[in-house]
Amino acid sequence: MSERPQVILSGFADEAANHKTATEQFAAFAALGMQYFSIRFIDVGQGVKNVMKLTPGEIRIVKSLMAEYGLHVSSIGSPIGKIKLRDVDDGTKNVYVPFKKYLASDVKRACQLAHQFGAKLIRGFSFYPPKGSDPHEYLSEAVDRLGQIAEACQQADVAFGLEVEANLVGCTGHLLAEIHRQVNHPAMLLVFDAANILVQGYSQTELFEQYLAMKPGLGWLHIKDYRSPDKLAKTGHVDEDALKHFVPAEMGDAGHERILRDLAQMLPSLEKKLQRRGIPGVFLDLEPHLKGGGQFGGFSGPDGMGVALRSLCRVLDYVGIEYHLRDFDDIRAARGF
Repeated sequence: MSERPQVILSGFADEAANHKTATEQFAAFAALGMQYFSIRFIDVGQGVKNVMKLTPGEIRIVKSLMAEYGLHVSSIGSPIGKIKLRDVDDGTKNVYVPFKKYLASDVKRACQLAHQFGAKLIRGFSFYPPKGSDPHEYLSEAVDRLGQIAEACQQADVAFGLEVEANLVGCTGHLLAEIHRQVNHPAMLLVFDAANILVQGYSQTELFEQYLAMKPGLGWLHIKDYRSPDKLAKTGHVDEDALKHFVPAEMGDAGHERILRDLAQMLPSLEKKLQRRGIPGVFLDLEPHLKGGGQFGGFSGPDGMGVALRSLCRVLDYVGIEYHLRDFDDIRAARGF
């Protein structure tokens, strides 16, 4: 048995499907050799829906198809936390929901979905401060709400992964690390995403410093990269729908080789920490956006997802991290041989 550190490959399956149908998503992932996926947008016959909107009947269909294609859910790709902190008109289309109602409805729903799909992880966000404001000024409000979300997840025996992303209170690795420190809850993990930092105008050196800041709370990584032909300015607010230069992990400005080489050193201890919570291991979740991305999702197509996966595998091979893809033994086992 190899003693090299290991990760579990996953991805947002909706990125691999031209029409986001469940069959397209699952066939693409099975063909790529992947056994885990994050569920976000999906069509099971009644049009494309966010996972949060699926009916009981649609959930049964998804689970049946998952079994047919030999797939498991790594995380619920929820939009939890992608709402306004305050009910003010700031020129954005972001919605506001009173928090008590939000906690009792959306957060509870995400926890229920995690149980229904056999997942231990829920991906979420750190709330929108008013556009143009200093996110530091809203840190305490975000911490208070996220602490309550973490406790709700703890009671449901799942973990909440807080993703770094532009325009949110936790828009940088340093801010997200501070949120994690202040919330100080075992059910809260951090989700690193290199491209989400790059598009804010940070350099590769600054990005790596933000990754290091997040390490104490790190739970898993999204693999997404960006290479702009022009230097990106630090403008504060980022027009996410205008971003057009996403690239595979070995071609961008993030320096994934350095990040993953450093990650390799902490993988054994992180894997043990996650497994104590019933999480199978450390996920690297592909979300490449190779054909476009925006505020609530992205698209790579089946071809783009294949390109992104092979790119990631080459980086992992280079830095000495093991990963699992299906092989003939897995196929034989599925057929009962």
